[in-house]
Amino acid sequence: MSATMALMCRVADASASRVLRWLPVDPLALKPDEVRVQVQVASVNPIDVKRASGYGQRVLSLMGAGGRDLILGNDFAGVVTEVGSDVLHVSPGERVWGLVPTGPQGAHRSEVCVSSRWVRPLPASTLMVSAAVVPYTFTTLWRALRAVGLNEQNAAGRHVLINGGGGALGQLAIQLLSRWGASVTAVCGGASAARCLALGATRVVNRHATPLADLPSNCDVTLNFGAWTDEADVIGRLHRTALGHATTVHPLLGEIDTRGWVSGGLACWRAWRAMRARLRAVAPKARYAWTVFKPDEDAMKAIQASLLFRPLLLEVAHRASFEQAESAFAHVGQGLPTRAVLMAQL
Repeated sequence: MSATMALMCRVADASASRVLRWLPVDPLALKPDEVRVQVQVASVNPIDVKRASGYGQRVLSLMGAGGRDLILGNDFAGVVTEVGSDVLHVSPGERVWGLVPTGPQGAHRSEVCVSSRWVRPLPASTLMVSAAVVPYTFTTLWRALRAVGLNEQNAAGRHVLINGGGGALGQLAIQLLSRWGASVTAVCGGASAARCLALGATRVVNRHATPLADLPSNCDVTLNFGAWTDEADVIGRLHRTALGHATTVHPLLGEIDTRGWVSGGLACWRAWRAMRARLRAVAPKARYAWTVFKPDEDAMKAIQASLLFRPLLLEVAHRASFEQAESAFAHVGQGLPTRAVLMAQL
C-alpha cells in the first residue's frame, strides 16, 4: 500500500504567508460505518483560502479544525478502496463523490475515511472534476434555502434576488431555482452577466452600475452571497409578505477571530439583531438566517439526483497536482467565478 499523503497548510500569521506542503501522514483507521476513498480530485473552496490565512480559527477549533497546521478541503471524488462492516451502498472499486465534515481530517489528502452518510456513487457519465466542485457549495446553498422556507414545492412563480450571483453559490442558486420555476434576479459584476443569464437568471443587475437600494422591493426571498456591507440593502428588496432572507457573508467567524469570544460574540449578536429588526420593518413575518456549512443528507440526495438527470454545473478553470497546490489556492484567492481543483494525476 502506498504511503498516505496530505496537503499540510501552515496557517499564515502576521510575519509570514501560508505554506503548503504535500507530506506523509499516518493512515486513518476505518470505522464500521466509514468508507475509505482514494482521492482523485479535491476542490479548493474560498473558505480554504481564507482558513489558510487564519480565518475562523477560534470557532472552528471547537470542531477540531483549528491550529497552526491544518489539512483543508471538504469535497472530493475518488475510488473506494475499503468499506466498513456496516456499509452497504458502495463497494471497493466504485467511483464516488463525497464530503468531509469540517474537522481535523480534511479532503486535501491521498485518502479519506468518511462516514458512508457523506459518500455517494458517481454516475458513469459524470467526470470526477465536475462532481468534486459541487458538494460544499451546494450544501451551503441548500441550507440557506431551507432556512428561509424555499423548496421545490413552493418556488414556482416566486421572485428571488441573489446578491453575488456571479460566484459559485450564486451560479448554483440560479440553476436550481430556475429549474424549480422561480424568477431569479442576479446581482453581479458586468463580466458575469452573460454567465448568469445562460444559467437561467431572468434578470441581471450590474452591481457597479445600479445601487441595490434603487431596485424595487418586490422579492419573495433575498439571498446575500456578496458582501456583508450590502446586507441591509438586500433585505430592503423584500416585499411585506416575503418568505425571508439568508446570508452566507455574515461576520460570525471574523468578529470572534478579531475580538475574542465575549466581545466578538456580542458584536455578532448586535449585528444579527439589527438586521433582523431591519427585516421585521420590511417584512414582519419573514425568516432571517445566517447560514454556515454543515453536511446535510437531503442536500446529498439532491446533488445525486442532479448528477443522474441534469447535473448542476460549475466551470473548473484551474487544475493542479497536490504537490503544486499553491497555484490552485492563488486562483481561488483572486475571487474569480471559475473553480480550481487538486488532482492526484494531471
